[in-house]
Amino acid sequence: MKRLALLLSVALASCTTPSPDVARWEQQARNVTITRDDWGIPHVKGKTDADAVFGMIYAQAEDDFNRVEVNYLNAMGRLAEAEGEGAIYRDLRMKLFVDPRGLQAQYASSPEWLKTLMNAWADGLNYYLYNHPQAKPRVIARFEPWMALSFSEGSIGGDIEDVSLRALEAFYGGKQVSVVATDRTTRPVEPTGSNGFAIAPSNSASKHALLLINPHTSFFFREELQMTSDEGLNAYGAVTWGQFFVYQGFNERAGWMHTSSGADVVDEYAETIVKKGDTLSYRYGKEERPVTTAKITIPYKSASGMATKEFTVYRTHHGPVVREADGKWISVKLMNEPVKALTQSYTRTTAKNYKEFHATMQLHTNSSNNTIYADGEGNVAYLHANHVARRDPRFDFTKPVDGSNPATEWGPVHSVEESPLVLNPANGWLYNTNNWPYSAAGADSPKKANYPAYMETYVENPRGIHAIRVLQDKKDFTLQTLRDAAYDSYLTAFADLVPVLLKSYDQAPASNPLKAKLAEQIAMLRSWDYRWSAVSVPTTLAVFWGEEMWRSVRADAESEDMTVYDFIAKRTTSERRLQALATVSDQLAANFGSWKTPWGDINRFQRLTGDIEQPFADSGASIPVGFASSRWGSLASFGARSYKGSKKIYGTSGNSFVAVVEFGDSVRALAVTAGGLNGVPGSKHFNDQAERYAKGDLREVYFYPNQLKGHTEREYRPGKEK
Repeated sequence: MKRLALLLSVALASCTTPSPDVARWEQQARNVTITRDDWGIPHVKGKTDADAVFGMIYAQAEDDFNRVEVNYLNAMGRLAEAEGEGAIYRDLRMKLFVDPRGLQAQYASSPEWLKTLMNAWADGLNYYLYNHPQAKPRVIARFEPWMALSFSEGSIGGDIEDVSLRALEAFYGGKQVSVVATDRTTRPVEPTGSNGFAIAPSNSASKHALLLINPHTSFFFREELQMTSDEGLNAYGAVTWGQFFVYQGFNERAGWMHTSSGADVVDEYAETIVKKGDTLSYRYGKEERPVTTAKITIPYKSASGMATKEFTVYRTHHGPVVREADGKWISVKLMNEPVKALTQSYTRTTAKNYKEFHATMQLHTNSSNNTIYADGEGNVAYLHANHVARRDPRFDFTKPVDGSNPATEWGPVHSVEESPLVLNPANGWLYNTNNWPYSAAGADSPKKANYPAYMETYVENPRGIHAIRVLQDKKDFTLQTLRDAAYDSYLTAFADLVPVLLKSYDQAPASNPLKAKLAEQIAMLRSWDYRWSAVSVPTTLAVFWGEEMWRSVRADAESEDMTVYDFIAKRTTSERRLQALATVSDQLAANFGSWKTPWGDINRFQRLTGDIEQPFADSGASIPVGFASSRWGSLASFGARSYKGSKKIYGTSGNSFVAVVEFGDSVRALAVTAGGLNGVPGSKHFNDQAERYAKGDLREVYFYPNQLKGHTEREYRPGKEK
């Protein structure tokens, strides 16, 4: 009985006397105010930047802790602990580049200001878990400050994903699997990346610079929020779940938008391996250097509990070995500087002018992203991928280069000025749509001949052609007309491809049975203006025909090093084009009762659950969407497909966060977020922006406190939200 009383007294004491951690968290929470506007968007105010970080990550966890945790499970190579054996090689791939012990050491040696922010980040997440015991972490029960370095910017995770999982499994798993050089050729063909436009004062009605922020990501990938502090921080925009900086957004004086670059920033080295007994070495010049070996253990969830799989992994000075090809081991080199990356990611948000923003670019860690920039001083700029190493132009770095040849080594990183750069072009506009930089500002664009081939591997794309169409020779842009440009409905790819189809039909002999079968479809396409809309039947026909052609010719186009568009237009037969139209007409009739089905009846936005991998069902509520895949030149991108059991197609990527921003003495912005901010079904803000999103109906952004008046849903301190 005495023992029971003692235990009860200890338990009561633990409930009434906060631990040092809890006391610290509660103290910091008193320095933070979270104001939720009528869209649920958190506007976080802290006394210090660290307080703002504490509050904004707390707010993120409130809105979708699952996505926060999963992003760090992925970044640290710990997905298999939650998802099981199927994620082992994904985890191995991450751990080849991200070592917790290395991150801990880098955290310890970080500058104090950055360490303070990382501490606040971990504390905010842990305080959320303390206050919400019902939020059951899948793996990470406690966040440590060094973990922030595992997900420090927008490039490295994507760069690592260039490493083929199939090839990795074949090499380290000893399994016979279908191996390709990269997984890129096996992924869905839906383009990824983003759009960014900047309008100079000379081209705007207000004589202020304008910026379009239009990331094309998977839906619900980022939260929209504002973070401010008494130390001068004031950043608004899209925050990748779990990160403590605004990734694409603006402050009171400047804005930034990242797009995916085609710069060659990841290289493969073919290593000549020499085996002498149990010793492995590789040739380098006249030397034989030892291959470094290490053990990596991957824990994973199994039916009987947690299990582990151990790998012996190999490295050369170039990087980890990831596959074998033609008798050579292939190692991978990429940028991996998390402290500098996190520094650049955060300090970018506090830059007030081009000089300060340019200074952040000197850190050179936003490797595979371009940047579109605008500010209150009237500057607009295009800045190319930020970590492009000098290389010997004699070698083709798009393929594995000879690792034994010292001439293939990376040299110093190209400076910002040595990379494609456009600052305040005379034409008054610039853009990027994940295309090359050589059309970024029309006639004022960088010249391809001035740069090595590795500086850019992308070519022009249909979105780029479309962007030029809506930007060139236009004057007096406003926020609304910039929004209209971003949602312009012209489909540039079909403006080129449909006339080829029409010519095929016109040249077909009258005896061809497809002549009669397709007469009505061709007549409809002939009168089409190449613009998408939810009520358009020609859009339906064109998209489904284009998809059918794409699937049938893609491999052939790649084998001949042609774009799919050129292959469809120049290398396919008339009969093949017509047969594809007949095939999709029959499919549409079978699935929807008639091929005359409006686009919006098929192309839908649906959000049924908060799952990261969404389910879809034709029986569930959904919303028609007029815009289409960016593959066809749609600036407003909507990557959709059918799913098991569905006939309609449902979007999962494309336009996610969209904002147009005007800079001047003050900032004005309009924005919309796909679906809604909160990931919990039943929340008021789970799907409250869906209709606006589908229509491109951007809402006013409440950037200043006076704008929040009358639009405040609630105001509270972390831990006091109930």
